[in-house]
Amino acid sequence: MRFGGITLPRPLAKPGNALALPSLHTVLWWALAVIIAFLGAALLWALITPVSSLGNWRPQGVRMMSPAARAALFASVDPFNRSAPAAQAETSGAVTSLALTLFATRATPGGGGTAIIAGGDGLQQVYRVGAEVQPGVTLAAVAFDHVELAHNGAKELLYLDQSGAAPEAAKVVAANPVVPPLGAGPAGGAVSVEALRSGVNFGPRAEGGRIVGLEVLSSGDGSTFRAAGFQPGDVIQAIDGKPVTGAPDAAVLSAAIRPGASISVTVKRGDRQLPLAITLAP
Repeated sequence: MRFGGITLPRPLAKPGNALALPSLHTVLWWALAVIIAFLGAALLWALITPVSSLGNWRPQGVRMMSPAARAALFASVDPFNRSAPAAQAETSGAVTSLALTLFATRATPGGGGTAIIAGGDGLQQVYRVGAEVQPGVTLAAVAFDHVELAHNGAKELLYLDQSGAAPEAAKVVAANPVVPPLGAGPAGGAVSVEALRSGVNFGPRAEGGRIVGLEVLSSGDGSTFRAAGFQPGDVIQAIDGKPVTGAPDAAVLSAAIRPGASISVTVKRGDRQLPLAITLAP
């Protein structure tokens, strides 16, 4: 028997005219034929079915919040303190008419915080949340730029004083000049041996009955003293990494002062120890 170019085995007759069961190869062939026919019908249906079977479908547009809703959302979230309750961002309430001035605020997670508030006498005091500012007035909450007061059961707000104009940057810089740091090296270039010997003197510094260093003294106009990087009150405590323990170390330092040399000393300046390099001209 032939079917679709494939020769199928002829069923074998058994005694008693009983038909034999189909073989496994025959069962698989018919199963694959049914599956292929089903897939072909599905493909044909997909090709002939119109695309707009669901009607004039369009994707849903972007839903935008109203400006008022966005402003309320942004005001209720503190990106720098996410654990703070959103209730602190609410500013509903009347501005207080009490004779109080708010100077600073510090909000903490969990709804706490402190504020610096001055009364009518101008005396500034620090108040925590829950403290009594005046009789019948309690600090209820602390926000970034204002505090909430509970005045006889009513909610009142006290803001930082922002009526004054901000200072100009040029005036702020002029009033706070940048002071150069105390450098670890000489203030100028190389110092000559003659200028260093005539402009700087070294003497032993004793404390508690023992030598703790060499005191640096200025002589003349002090230009060489400053050019070498010294300041009044400096005490040399180490020369080239070796601690100063006695008066002979002054002779060691004097012998190290020669043309072209670079002397490393450790200077005690106030409460600090600073490394200093003395560069001598050749």
